[in-house]
Amino acid sequence: MSSKPAGFTDQEWEEISSDIPKESDPFLQKYLEGREALIEQENKQRSDASFRQSLSPIAQRACAIVAQIRAEEQQTVWTPALEDSLAQQQPEGKNITVYPGMMFSLSKTRMEATRLWKIVRRMPKGALLHAHLDAMVDFDFLFDVLLATPGMHILSDQPLSNDAALEGAVVKFRFFKNAGTEGDIWNEGYVAMTPVLLTQAADKFPEGGRQGFLKWLYSRATISRTEAVEQHHGVDHVWRKFFTCFRVVNSIIHYEPIFRRFLQRLMSLLKADGVNYAEIRFSWALDYYKQDSEVPETDYSAMMNVIDEEMKRFQASEEGKGFWGLRIIWATIRFQDTRAVIQDMDNCITTKITHPHLIAGYDLVGQEDLGRTHRDLLPEIMWFRKQCAEEGVDIPFFFHAGECLGSGSDTDHNLFDAILLGTRRIGHGFSLYKHPLLIDLVKEKRVLVESCPISNEVLRLCASVMSHPLPALLARGVACSLCNDDPAMLGQDTAGSTHDFWQALQGWENLGLEGLGSLAENSVRWAAFEDQTADAWQRDVREASLGSGLKAQRLKEWAVEWERFCLWVVDEFGG
Repeated sequence: MSSKPAGFTDQEWEEISSDIPKESDPFLQKYLEGREALIEQENKQRSDASFRQSLSPIAQRACAIVAQIRAEEQQTVWTPALEDSLAQQQPEGKNITVYPGMMFSLSKTRMEATRLWKIVRRMPKGALLHAHLDAMVDFDFLFDVLLATPGMHILSDQPLSNDAALEGAVVKFRFFKNAGTEGDIWNEGYVAMTPVLLTQAADKFPEGGRQGFLKWLYSRATISRTEAVEQHHGVDHVWRKFFTCFRVVNSIIHYEPIFRRFLQRLMSLLKADGVNYAEIRFSWALDYYKQDSEVPETDYSAMMNVIDEEMKRFQASEEGKGFWGLRIIWATIRFQDTRAVIQDMDNCITTKITHPHLIAGYDLVGQEDLGRTHRDLLPEIMWFRKQCAEEGVDIPFFFHAGECLGSGSDTDHNLFDAILLGTRRIGHGFSLYKHPLLIDLVKEKRVLVESCPISNEVLRLCASVMSHPLPALLARGVACSLCNDDPAMLGQDTAGSTHDFWQALQGWENLGLEGLGSLAENSVRWAAFEDQTADAWQRDVREASLGSGLKAQRLKEWAVEWERFCLWVVDEFGG
């Protein structure tokens, strides 16, 4: 019968179809029961399983409502009409496919208009555990402050008179008491590193005056939509541009009046986004200037004092009510030579002695593939440990590791060293899912992965959130949190984490609001609110809200906010 090229006759089909099992047949029902049991058994291994099981009735309703909204918006927001409109914006011959969780740079505007965005924006996100200070505040705000600050000048290592110089020259911003009005930085006759009054230079920008200048400066400080989408350039190319972004922004915020405004804006943005606490990576050379000073500070005390003062001022304000604070993870640039690394480590220890409450830990940062590996840096790391012991300070590790595509490469093996060296959390851990033994170890040692999906996408580790490995880690029972890494430079344009939370919720089918809640709770559970020994840290992570310390208190406060949020979801969207 099956060899006939023609289709079944009606009589043949009637006979065959009567033999096809029905879903109500006992043996199929038995199969389906076993299938559901297998899925349920696997779900019990998820890192968020206990959180899901402990949901209150109100939280369960909120999660069901959000699941329904998510399903509806998949059908109504991510439509062929949107695909057509976005395709028309692309260069000729470049087609794109629209789907929930598509490339962030293409979907950002659309996502911010959804009901799901409104919900996630309101959600209490706990703590932000992985972000770099320079890349946190929206540049529209920062550039306005820069231009409004008296005495600011622009300098360049060459005339900014052609496209190559505009794109690649070393550009800095500095305060000078006497206005530098001689020279034109946009002209070939400009003498390198001559200070030119910023407002004058901005107004003389050859392509559009001040507005053209702002557009150019924004292009020097961010990964553009084109750079983010055109994957053929590769990881190293986009990282080179990324590094130059930091170089431009550094000199803007290393002047006290601007730095104070920067910190105020940072905390305001975090609080408005439901983030009550942040641990910020700090990678600054000694080039900080006090107000009205043309001479850089010789240590980090003045800068730390400003962080302390602005944090306390914000916490005392009505806007900052309930904000738990900021702490710093000192982060040495990993591609530096031994002398520079040791000097920065020494600066970290000195600053820990002068401002112990602000320094939470230590890290090594920068592109792992082009920088020195943990293996190569072992002598310096051991020196750091020895010096900490001699000075009587405890500075735990929160290492970047596995922010790479390799499998078995020297860079990939940074994960092994991070765990062996006792890191309390792993930054990114993108390649961790390839290592079954290390997965078991991070679970056993209760090491959290600080996951940054949008950063990993924009910096070319994955094409979109849909191909990100975080769901694999969650399924294997690895504790994780969601972080935004470098939001001002990567396109989020805000210090908050809503974009990463939204992408995860809409992009991953089995996460749901309950999964987001677990990730947020984890961020509080693994936050370094205070200095702790390794044993005390492990105890508080293990006991969570059942403990008696500061961490348990913060977890209880977050749980109250979570229930209040779930009630709002039910009231606002449950009708």
